[in-house]
Amino acid sequence: MRRTLMGAALVSATVLVAAVWSNESADAAQDDALMAVKQQFIGHYELVSFVSFPATGGEVDNNYVGRIMYDENDQMSAQGMPRDLPERAAQTTELVRGGFAYWGPVTWDISQNKVTHHVEGSPTRGSWVGEDNVRYYEFTPEGLLKLSIRDENGRTTGTLTWRRIED
Repeated sequence: MRRTLMGAALVSATVLVAAVWSNESADAAQDDALMAVKQQFIGHYELVSFVSFPATGGEVDNNYVGRIMYDENDQMSAQGMPRDLPERAAQTTELVRGGFAYWGPVTWDISQNKVTHHVEGSPTRGSWVGEDNVRYYEFTPEGLLKLSIRDENGRTTGTLTWRRIED
């Protein structure tokens, strides 16, 4: 009986060690996957397109230009404006606004292909400060970064497509 109890204790200890090792291995693999995604993001990008998808159907090309940057310290900044903004501004002495500009730290949820821009500052959208801009990411085989915006029902309402600017 004593030998059976010792054997059972040894098996239990072995199972516990294996479970801890397996959990640590899974955590390490998840950390490696997160680091790989972060490395993919790091860099400077130019806006290729900004398309909106109205609830009524179809798509609208917003005709924007812009830049986005992700750094190795989990920070980002983004700026974008309508292509015709300088022309519109030239036609008046009034202040002409349009576009977006913001910055802040970034977090990722790789299980959902989600990147969250935690807005620390925005000279164009003061109401964004303290808010989270959630984007769903995809890297295409062509090397483009697609960031999609979804509404509260999960419907994609817009997609910004970015091309890495080569060094």
